Amino acid sequence: MLMQIKTIGGAACDAEREVEAVLARIEPWSGRALRYAPVLGGISNTNWRVWVDGEAQSYFVKVPGRGTEQFIDRKAAFAASRLAEQIGIGPRLYDYAFEQGVEINDFVEGRATCSNRDFLERNVRASVMHAYRTLHGAPPLPLTKTIFDLIDEHVAQVHEVGGTLPADFALIHARYREARAALEASGLDIVPCFNDPMPGNFLRDDAGTILLIDYEYASNNDRCYDIGALSGEMFFTADVETELVETYFGRVSNDVMARVTVHKALADIKWATWSMLQNEISTLDFDYAKYGAWKFMRARSVIEAPRWQDWLRSL
Repeated sequence: MLMQIKTIGGAACDAEREVEAVLARIEPWSGRALRYAPVLGGISNTNWRVWVDGEAQSYFVKVPGRGTEQFIDRKAAFAASRLAEQIGIGPRLYDYAFEQGVEINDFVEGRATCSNRDFLERNVRASVMHAYRTLHGAPPLPLTKTIFDLIDEHVAQVHEVGGTLPADFALIHARYREARAALEASGLDIVPCFNDPMPGNFLRDDAGTILLIDYEYASNNDRCYDIGALSGEMFFTADVETELVETYFGRVSNDVMARVTVHKALADIKWATWSMLQNEISTLDFDYAKYGAWKFMRARSVIEAPRWQDWLRSL
């Protein structure tokens, strides 16, 4: 698909009119010729590449999607993006439109957006573990939201908007409560976490080194959530999951493997319920119902496994 680059005043749809209104209020760009084009792939917001007359680099501009304020704290997301820039795992951040809730970064050149295929490469996986360790070792973020907070929030929100949950959700929720009780009894290891391992949030270079983008779901959370969520999102085998744990921790143990596995299931429950909320409130052209059904199905593959109780006891 060819990129459709437009100039200010050429908007032909609501999303384009919205981004033009945003750009018109950015003081450092006032009076300068601007061009913009959509960046496809986002499922929460509308994303744009913007060129500013007289500047060599271009910019990535993220305009909040309708209703996202229900589950995204924009100030916290901005703080996480700033932290990522400072510790060298995220692109440069600008505060030009902070008051509008709009995030602006350098548009990263020389790197490609990842797909699941990229994670077949061991060096890419190792680079992600390095980035995660760097983030997890950074100072705490201003927002603490564990996976329990996230799931509880989304379940309540789905009920509030009259959304649909699967017929067996009572059983799924019971397994979630079992996992929560077991994890809380074992103790949580709370650190700054990325929380959003969609393939498009990883930018790679030819050597396989990784830059992380999109920190709007970042919060202080259990470090094993990041590893488990990544494993589930990329459909990693048990052998690759073990490799991740060894790369990150330098060792493999039953308790850590169980912790990662349980968080993998919880990640799918979180994103499944998030999808059911988005299905009711979002205006983006995305099949949230199918996405949520798929996430629930993957969660069931773990919580209904014969080893579920063994994993909980191993925590």
